[in-house]
Amino acid sequence: MPWPFCHMDAPHKKLRLPEWYVSSLMMDRALDAVVRRVKNLDRKHDIPYLAGYSRDGKTIYIDRHMPPSLRYRGRDIDTDRFLILHEEVEKTLIDQLDLHYLHAHQIATRAEQAAVRAAGIEWRDYDRFMQKYVKEIGDERLIQVPADLDEKPYRDEHDTDLLARMNAAIDKNQVPKAIGKARLRQAADRLRDHIGQRRTTKGGRRRAEKK
Repeated sequence: MPWPFCHMDAPHKKLRLPEWYVSSLMMDRALDAVVRRVKNLDRKHDIPYLAGYSRDGKTIYIDRHMPPSLRYRGRDIDTDRFLILHEEVEKTLIDQLDLHYLHAHQIATRAEQAAVRAAGIEWRDYDRFMQKYVKEIGDERLIQVPADLDEKPYRDEHDTDLLARMNAAIDKNQVPKAIGKARLRQAADRLRDHIGQRRTTKGGRRRAEKK
């Protein structure tokens, strides 16, 4: 079944320039091609950083509080497709090229930015809309977290605040049954150990450089 925001007529429109030129229409086609390949889109959970993906890459998660559209200059813009592009590019670069999350995130953000601009939207307006919800969702309690959410972005970001909230959720018995206390505690411990190890390594490197 086609996605409701895919432009199925776009491939039939004749381009004035060669298809390998930079083109807003070609970017729109490429975006549709990526969206159509998503096996499962889930909007039923709480997702830190607004969106994420399952460990096997088969599910794209968008936070349940994130509006699916943006009212922009008289148009309703489907924003899910831009988030899907970002997550798919990021996950592919991490899994296929073994990139660090922060590097993959930078490339994925550039792709998202290009797609947004190709749709005739000012990036600053789109980003302002997104950042508003990143802040709101980042401040809430994590109640419905998918059990298979890929944790690599949070580990690579050294997100100590998220770690604290994960532990708080455990202590207050707010852990989804699908995950369980033991599993979430184990994930929190891995994240804490990872952060501690990176700090120790960086500290040792700085001391060695001083010598």
